[in-house]
Amino acid sequence: MNKSRSGNVLEQPVNDSLSDLSGAAERHPYDVLGPDQVLDAVEGLGLPTSARVFALNSYENRVYQIGLEDGSFVIAKFYRPERWSDAQILEEHAFTQELESLEIPVVPPMVVNGKTLHTCLCGAQIFRFSLFPRLAGRPPELDNPDNLQVMGRFLGRVHRVGSQAMFKHRIELSVEQWAVQSRAFLLERHFIPSALVPAYESLTLDLIERVIKIFSNCESLQQLRLHGDCHPGNVLWRGDQPWFVDFDDAINGPAIQDLWMMLSGDRDQRQSQLLEIIEAYEEFFEFDATELALIEPLRTLRIMHHSAWLAKRWTDPAFPRSFPWFNTERYWAEHILKLREQMAALDEPTLRLIPY
Repeated sequence: MNKSRSGNVLEQPVNDSLSDLSGAAERHPYDVLGPDQVLDAVEGLGLPTSARVFALNSYENRVYQIGLEDGSFVIAKFYRPERWSDAQILEEHAFTQELESLEIPVVPPMVVNGKTLHTCLCGAQIFRFSLFPRLAGRPPELDNPDNLQVMGRFLGRVHRVGSQAMFKHRIELSVEQWAVQSRAFLLERHFIPSALVPAYESLTLDLIERVIKIFSNCESLQQLRLHGDCHPGNVLWRGDQPWFVDFDDAINGPAIQDLWMMLSGDRDQRQSQLLEIIEAYEEFFEFDATELALIEPLRTLRIMHHSAWLAKRWTDPAFPRSFPWFNTERYWAEHILKLREQMAALDEPTLRLIPY
């Protein structure tokens, strides 16, 4: 076991609950994680570094590119304390390993010393971390029909694997967690300016009722293991195929959750994109057309969840620096306007699998 600069690598798994740590570490868990600690953690696994460390764009976790002595690079991901349990993280790792074993282009964590999940101690704070190979790529060009079809084929393969079992430890996509709890948090913590609270309270209550009703009309939805956050930023295009990265939000849920974020533009554009994706998707896995009714409800849940996510992380210094416009009266006025637009969108006809 290596101990060099200031971080100690631990061999035992971290407990699911870290409530015994100091209040300061809980409020700002990453304050004690600097370049020296990151390098110590990697070297503690027996990987000599070149002392090159570069922070990558990540907020929920902390992610770094680390140079190794042999000239290669690894990506080190330090999980936010208390967000996931060991079992939930390892279940995510196992899913990506299962996909990779079937030659589906994903980036699972590296197995180092027989494990994918490691721990290190920085001061009084325990961090769990994993290493990944560095993968370069460009954003997918989703206005290209050929690329949409390739995306559809690979997502069909991902979902075919995802349908063969369910996550036992990771969460399930739900209105309760994404909307009801998000709304309650924002109201209880007084993030919304008092002048806008009545409008937010009334509007979000109506939205939640509408979304619950739409979900209740789709009671027979098949639940799958999903990527969970499959937006274009989590896809790297290399050569002629996409590589799916960052399964940190992997969940149980309906297939449409991994598909709707690939659609953009006006209604006609989204309709055309959907037809391209689903045509290719169904070469590997059958798509239930009733799930199309969930696209706008899922967008609504994402908007509500995102505002609460920013609020919950506001004590992390990285968030005020990166999202300076959040928690201003203008932000909340625009947020309420966006939710009003979602209310109107819930009344619009759903997209179709049959061309007009």
